[in-house]
Amino acid sequence: MPKLIFLGTSNAIPDLQHENTHLALVSEKQLLMIDCVSNPIVRLSQAGLNVHDLTDLLLTHFHPDHVSGVPSLLMNSWLLGRQRPLHIHGLAYTLERIEKLMDFYEWSIWPGFYPVEFHPVAEQELSLLLDYPEFRLYTSPVCHMVPCIGLRIEFTGSGQVAAYSCDTAPCPQVVRLAAGADVLVHEATGAGVGHTSAAQAGEIAEKAGSKTLYLIHYPTGDFDPRPLMAEAKLTYPGPVTLAQDFMELTF
Repeated sequence: MPKLIFLGTSNAIPDLQHENTHLALVSEKQLLMIDCVSNPIVRLSQAGLNVHDLTDLLLTHFHPDHVSGVPSLLMNSWLLGRQRPLHIHGLAYTLERIEKLMDFYEWSIWPGFYPVEFHPVAEQELSLLLDYPEFRLYTSPVCHMVPCIGLRIEFTGSGQVAAYSCDTAPCPQVVRLAAGADVLVHEATGAGVGHTSAAQAGEIAEKAGSKTLYLIHYPTGDFDPRPLMAEAKLTYPGPVTLAQDFMELTF
C-alpha cells in the first residue's frame, strides 16, 4: 500500500530530533522525495528506504531549508553508480535556480553522470503533475515569499486523498487543494509573511472539510510545539496530530 513518510518536520531551524521539513511518497514502483535537505541518502536509509529506488524528486520552492540537499543527492547518487534517470519536478523558477546552483559545481563534466530530467510544473491550480498506477499528484501555487507549490495526492486503490500546504500564508488555493481530503498536512510556522499559525491551519482544514489535520514545519529547538495542537483545535473540530520525523501514513 502507498505511504507518506515524514522525513523531517521542523521549520527552517532544525534540532537533533527534527530535521527540516521534507517527505517521501512511496508506492510499489515509485519513490518520490518531496524536497531535499541535509544528507538525503542517510535520511532515506534511516526511513528504511534506498536511494537507488528514488524515481522522482519534487521541489516545492527554492529556499535552503527545502533544497539544500540537492547537490549532495545528485553527487552521491553518481558516486554510488546510479545509471537510471532521475526526474526532478518543480516550478520553472525553482528548476532554473537548481541548474544554476549545480553549474557552480561543474556537474556537466562529471564523467559518466546519469541523466537528470527536469519537468517544469504548470503555474495553475490543481494541475496534474504525475499519473502513476497507485496515485495521481496535483499541484497548486500557494502564497509564500517566493514561487511555491502545494500538493494534492489522490490514491487510486483506497480512494483516499492527502494534501500538503507546503510553506504558505493562509489562502483559498490551499482550501481548494485540500477539499474533502482525508489528511491535510499543513505548515504551522506561525503567523507572518508567507506563513501560517496553527489556528489558521485549523481554519483552513475546517473550510476544506479535511478529515484530519497534521501540523508540520513548526518551530523546534527550545520551543515546545505541543500547545500548537490545542491552538489548532480552537478552529478545527477534527483530529489534530503534530507530525514527527519518520512518522508514516498508509493509504
